[in-house]
Amino acid sequence: MEGFTFSHGLTVRVADLNYGGHVGNSRVLDYFQEARVAFLKQLGSYSELDIGGVGMILPEAHVVYRAEMFLDDELLVGVRPAALKKSSFGLEYRIERDAEVTAEGTTALVAFDYQRRKPVRLPAGFYQALVEAGA
Repeated sequence: MEGFTFSHGLTVRVADLNYGGHVGNSRVLDYFQEARVAFLKQLGSYSELDIGGVGMILPEAHVVYRAEMFLDDELLVGVRPAALKKSSFGLEYRIERDAEVTAEGTTALVAFDYQRRKPVRLPAGFYQALVEAGA
């Protein structure tokens, strides 16, 4: 997957389809999340709830649909970091089927202390891992 150093494979399931017989629009965000979880894990055994002592929250997401996706399609979801700041970062996604782009998008993610219920700075180790991953 050109321009992405990390990708995660998925297969379209029956539950992913809408009444039009193709992947429903809300499922694309689910695909982004599944790939994000895998990306965080390989980045350093991080998770959405633990990026070094704090979690993260997703205040914004954008999706651009390029082509329909159907039952049993084998998809590859690329993830790469972008827009790194003191308390937040972005992730860019690309979904491909046989090298054809089917969807692209971004998410904005903010370091969040769930106990204090407020945004915080990105933990230094996580920040460095994002830099090393290309942010």
